[in-house]
Amino acid sequence: MTNDHARPQHGSPRSAVGRRAVLGGMAATAGLALLGAPATAATPAAAPAHPPRAGARTPFTTIGAETGRLGGNARVRALAPGATVGKAATLELEASGYALVELRDEGDSVTVTNTTGIRANTLVLRASVPDAPTGGGITATLNLYVDGTFRQSLTLSSAQAWIYRDPVTTAKSKDPRTGWPPLHFYNEFPFWVEGAPIAPGSTITLRKDADSTADAYHLDCLDLEAVAGPRRRPADALSVVDYGADPDFGVDSTVAIQAAVDDARAQGRPVWIPPGTYKINSLAPAPLDLTGVTVRGAGMWHSTIYRAVPLPTPAKWRSKVVVGSGTVLTDLQIDSNAVFKPLEGGGADYSINAEGAEGWLVERVWTRHGEANWLSGSHATIQDCRTADSYGDGFNVNNSNESNPNKRGADITVRNNFARGTGDDGFAVYSDAGTAGTSPQVTGVRIVHNTAVAVWWANGIRVAGGSDLEVAHNLVDSVSSNNAMEIGIYGDTGNPLESVHVHHNVLVGGGGWNGARGGVQIGSPGPGSLFPDARSTVTMTDNVLRGSLGPGVVVDRHRHHLTLRGNAIEGPAGDGVTVRSEVAGDARITRNRLDGLRAGQVAVRNDSPETFAVVQAHNSWQG
Repeated sequence: MTNDHARPQHGSPRSAVGRRAVLGGMAATAGLALLGAPATAATPAAAPAHPPRAGARTPFTTIGAETGRLGGNARVRALAPGATVGKAATLELEASGYALVELRDEGDSVTVTNTTGIRANTLVLRASVPDAPTGGGITATLNLYVDGTFRQSLTLSSAQAWIYRDPVTTAKSKDPRTGWPPLHFYNEFPFWVEGAPIAPGSTITLRKDADSTADAYHLDCLDLEAVAGPRRRPADALSVVDYGADPDFGVDSTVAIQAAVDDARAQGRPVWIPPGTYKINSLAPAPLDLTGVTVRGAGMWHSTIYRAVPLPTPAKWRSKVVVGSGTVLTDLQIDSNAVFKPLEGGGADYSINAEGAEGWLVERVWTRHGEANWLSGSHATIQDCRTADSYGDGFNVNNSNESNPNKRGADITVRNNFARGTGDDGFAVYSDAGTAGTSPQVTGVRIVHNTAVAVWWANGIRVAGGSDLEVAHNLVDSVSSNNAMEIGIYGDTGNPLESVHVHHNVLVGGGGWNGARGGVQIGSPGPGSLFPDARSTVTMTDNVLRGSLGPGVVVDRHRHHLTLRGNAIEGPAGDGVTVRSEVAGDARITRNRLDGLRAGQVAVRNDSPETFAVVQAHNSWQG
């Protein structure tokens, strides 16, 4: 799964971060209380006295490696609060919680205690090992001990990590000999625990022994989960195995799976994907198309469609899974051996490509090592899913930049999903009018109760155009390059951002190495836009913005109508709110709380005083 030449194993979930064990483990409400400062007598009456319940709920819990006990010469590497962020990615910036444990010498170890209450029969280790000198990655093992006794050897690989970016042209390569700075250091490695489940209270040790051949191991976090047995075959379902699909990964199963789906569509029956790993490496130009059929697997740890992509990908070969009107897709993992985006010869394709005017449902699906989950259509829901180690967005709701009723982008809900280590926005709304301005506006999208952690490129959440949008009760933690949240439009061809309500989110970090960013950055159409007179209307209420690596909120060009009410901005490295030059419009900033302002910073800085009117009332910094 992590080595493009090795047979995949069954996969696993991902998590957040342990200062993180709380932030990312899908969030018990009590744990999330750690994210906000308690109310004080000086707190304005309408400012948030405690943080909202934010983030997805998952069956796994995450423990941050840096919370463990170190052995040998192991050390914690962490980004200090308020530290200056450079202009290149680092292991610290890409780690969840901006912290990791480094093992370099034989005998180095870290030990954590299973305080989750889970009898874990699976674990997911998020870690980084070095690239090969000429690229392509290495494979190395790390040993796992439970209560001090050796349990198993964990095989790790860097084949699907390590990308090199030209800081001038922004071109990317998989070849370290370019001399360009690296990024995308980590990968997630799922394992079934050998022997008895790891009981609550047991210790878990990861140790670099003599047979651990990597020069260094950088350990981010560990997910623990008690995975139930496989789900049962639904009544009257057609099994893909009966059509010749191979659950043992021996031969290509593309034709067999498609044949089962086609018959099920004709007969009005569901499709069953039994436990196993099914190889998809057909060179047919048409992808698997599940339109109009209910397709169920045995569970995301049990049934896997694995895209064994010929690298580099031929231009017309597609490995995405198409979900159309009337499709229900559940309880499955979709993985691949891709090493980067297809246009760069890395073999990735969309994990799920959803469309259809009559609605679709995707739930409990785990996608890995793909491009975005590309989500259009109408009256649709994706929920209780996981994605990790993508080369594009985690979950992108859009109009496909087409004037097509099947790709409208209307009334779509993205709920209770978990994204970690995405190679573009964790969650995105993308409404592009196209060069002719004819693609319709995306409307009625709800991004609610999701978690985005350790995004290695772009933003935790991005809103790029749209109308009647809601972004609520989400948790974003530890974005490496851009903002925890970006709100605006898509370039010069984006549809206007007519209205979005952003409320009760918890945004931790953001404002990384890729330019002057912040916790939340708000931008809008420029003079070259198809809609130069459009004004972004943004309402932000009752959010917590903690520990931004830049300003808490950045208002950038060009036109805005902005409401900030009842938010808490805690410990930003820059100003509380910065309005940059050449901004027009207005903002009403009321009943917000700002804590931990650093020396030399101000609560509100307005560098467009003649064109952008700011009204402030009843905020904590006003006495």
